[in-house]
Amino acid sequence: MSTHVFNVEMTCEGCSSAVERVLNRLKGQGVESVSISLPEQKVVVKSTLSGDQLLDVIKKTGKKTTYVGIQ
Repeated sequence: MSTHVFNVEMTCEGCSSAVERVLNRLKGQGVESVSISLPEQKVVVKSTLSGDQLLDVIKKTGKKTTYVGIQ
């Protein structure tokens, strides 16, 4: 289990909700928890999935996303 950190361009609650929604679909399939900080535009995901897999999932929301690394 790793804790992955992403910078995601989110401007409102709707943006963060969209990111949270796509990641929560993977709960039980590798994602254990999702933590989103809208002011910091940061998403922290505790998961057995790779950073690349999670990055692809977050990018499906259409938000500009960068992978920071493992915390």
